[in-house]
Amino acid sequence: MRILASYNIKGGVGKTAAAVNLAHVAATRGHRVLVIDLDPQGAASFYFRVKTRVKGGGKGLVSGKRDLDDLIKATDHENLDLIPADFRFRNLDLLLEAEKKSTRRLRKLLKPLGDDYDIIMLDCPPSVSLVSEAVFEAADALIIPLIPTTLSLRTYDQLEAFKAEQKIKGLKLLPFFSMVDRRKALHREILESFPKKHGNVLGVSIPYASAVERMGVEREPLTAFAPRTAVAGAYRALWDAADAATE
Repeated sequence: MRILASYNIKGGVGKTAAAVNLAHVAATRGHRVLVIDLDPQGAASFYFRVKTRVKGGGKGLVSGKRDLDDLIKATDHENLDLIPADFRFRNLDLLLEAEKKSTRRLRKLLKPLGDDYDIIMLDCPPSVSLVSEAVFEAADALIIPLIPTTLSLRTYDQLEAFKAEQKIKGLKLLPFFSMVDRRKALHREILESFPKKHGNVLGVSIPYASAVERMGVEREPLTAFAPRTAVAGAYRALWDAADAATE
């Protein structure tokens, strides 16, 4: 079982769109996939048409008193299940803090799911918090969407620095560019210069496209309702690159 997390310190960069579409592509490739929506806003749950409600809220998720199997919901897509978000997940930091070895708690909870799933995709809230640290301990890789702007790149530098300061080992950082508009000179410049400084960049970028915004209307992965679009092809290529980088 591989645990992948769609993560960025900054919001509004295409994090949930990446989690949902990559999970769907992985499922169409024959992997058994579970998405866990850790963001209290519940966007991934909304896209999969699953009610954002978990019995027991965040306490039910982290306490270990409830089997995670009881929280799993089927989606409309073959090989693809979901643990939905709950607005009470906004208190997950406090709940984790009350647990022994809090940053290791998530990995311990996910371990038994290895018999049922090949891929677990975590959709994470945009923050650096105890929840984030638990994700860093649990995940094999962070898949990190970056908009090709100076401020977005700055958040990636902050993440690299945090990983080094905390001496987090065994966690791959896999950035890629999202919402790319090649008509903009700055976007073209950053797409060319960033990989020269960072050798771990996934070599696929996601173009800015109105079809991504329609996910909220269709309430489906883009790769399901518009599979022939260029951006859907980009998400499929992005999954192939992430799959190869985390095998």
